[in-house]
Amino acid sequence: MRQTGHLLILAVTLAAVSTGAQAADPPKKQCYLGKFKSLSPQELEAFKKAKDAFEESMLLTDRTCRVQIFHRSWSVKQLQVKERLLFLEAELKLTVEVLGKMSKSNLEGYLGRPLWTLRYISQELQRCIPQAQDSRHSSRLTHWLHKLQEAREKETQGCLEASVMFNLFRLLLEDLKCVARGELCI
Repeated sequence: MRQTGHLLILAVTLAAVSTGAQAADPPKKQCYLGKFKSLSPQELEAFKKAKDAFEESMLLTDRTCRVQIFHRSWSVKQLQVKERLLFLEAELKLTVEVLGKMSKSNLEGYLGRPLWTLRYISQELQRCIPQAQDSRHSSRLTHWLHKLQEAREKETQGCLEASVMFNLFRLLLEDLKCVARGELCI
């Protein structure tokens, strides 16, 4: 009986190898951005308080910025659905980087919840972006990604802060909402 058991195991193993059977793939990450079609009033209020506190602190400083980093004459709706993910990813990345540096300032008490929310959105967005990305993008997206990278390298921290803070609600209420709606955002 013992030898029969070994032969059975050997036969099953050989059958699996010869038929190409493999261990089950790890489960795919779930991509569901629909939950970001609208944020709760409490979340939006936390962002509003942070923006208001920033605006008050700006009255005490003299900032002269050459470029409006997030200014664009087009809507995220004009990008292909898959490009919208990359667009939002880049916008979120810069926003989180800048707010993360600001959290060590006098705005620390206001930025905790907004930063947590943006990081959470960013993590969820990563589940929707394919690992192997097509390197060809529309000229509009390519230009936008280049503009954000250039701003990161050339703009002062103060200008980055102002740009990010003044773009927060467009990011949340237009860009994120459109990406969350997917094909329905037209």
